[in-house]
Amino acid sequence: MKTLYIVVPCYNEQEVLRETTNRLTKKLKSMIESGIVSGDSRIMYVDDGSRDMTWEIICHLHDENPYVTGIKLSRNKGHQNALLAGLMTAKNYCDFTISMDADLQDDIEILPEFVEKYLSGCDIVYGVRKKRDTDSFFKRTTAQGFYSFMKLLGVDVVYNHADYRLMSRRALETLSEYREVNLFLRGIVPLLGYKSDIVYYDRSERFAGESKYPLKKMLAFALDGITSFSIKPMRIISFLGALVSIFSIVGLIYAFVSYLLGAVKGWTAIIASIWLLGGIQMLCLGVIGEYIGKIYSEVKARPRYTIDKILHK
Repeated sequence: MKTLYIVVPCYNEQEVLRETTNRLTKKLKSMIESGIVSGDSRIMYVDDGSRDMTWEIICHLHDENPYVTGIKLSRNKGHQNALLAGLMTAKNYCDFTISMDADLQDDIEILPEFVEKYLSGCDIVYGVRKKRDTDSFFKRTTAQGFYSFMKLLGVDVVYNHADYRLMSRRALETLSEYREVNLFLRGIVPLLGYKSDIVYYDRSERFAGESKYPLKKMLAFALDGITSFSIKPMRIISFLGALVSIFSIVGLIYAFVSYLLGAVKGWTAIIASIWLLGGIQMLCLGVIGEYIGKIYSEVKARPRYTIDKILHK
């Protein structure tokens, strides 16, 4: 039998950890008893520098529950880095992992379906939402727009998939060879190229606590995804520069003809043009600056995370 590690990144999740552990332990036990995973399978929590009692609760759960293991990062490094830390640690102990959020929004009842796909030969299995009825109109519209925009930019992402996925040890070993500091795992994992499949599920409401992805973080995450996997925004800037140049030439010809005909024009069009071009230039500089900032982060090659403590049985 194969060993499964369920990797769960945590940031200020003290309200949900005990209930999450109860449900995951019950499900993991049933999978062990049914013989689809080995008795060495575990739940691995990754504390991403939480400011509440998250790590203390993980330590307590580890002492009383033989299925719970834990990792504590030295400081908050963000969800993607915390998830990567858990995956890279878990691959030393297991045959495959399933990553999920701690808030019980991911349907744990479909865990056996993930395992069945893996046993049939898939190295990667994506958990994909059937629908987004529980989301607000704003969140649903922006999320769908993000996936569509990523596809338009040529980025291979799985529509309506977050980070609920199964990865084999072989896939994890290959993932470890990707060294970029600016992580966007939803874009990196499809690049691995191994056989994959999809499991569909309904996403539930958060069990307790507040979302750790407010609008500001969602926008930053989307921007990371776009600039980490596509240079099309740079090409759009080049196209925009050429287009503005063409319009400038047309405007120059128009102004020259108007001058010859003796027409007197006001200054409104000139001022509007200056503001428009100034705005376009600032936008373009911002996009270029985002790419330069990412280059700056990559060339320093600082560690993506630092593990402070590991709890393991």
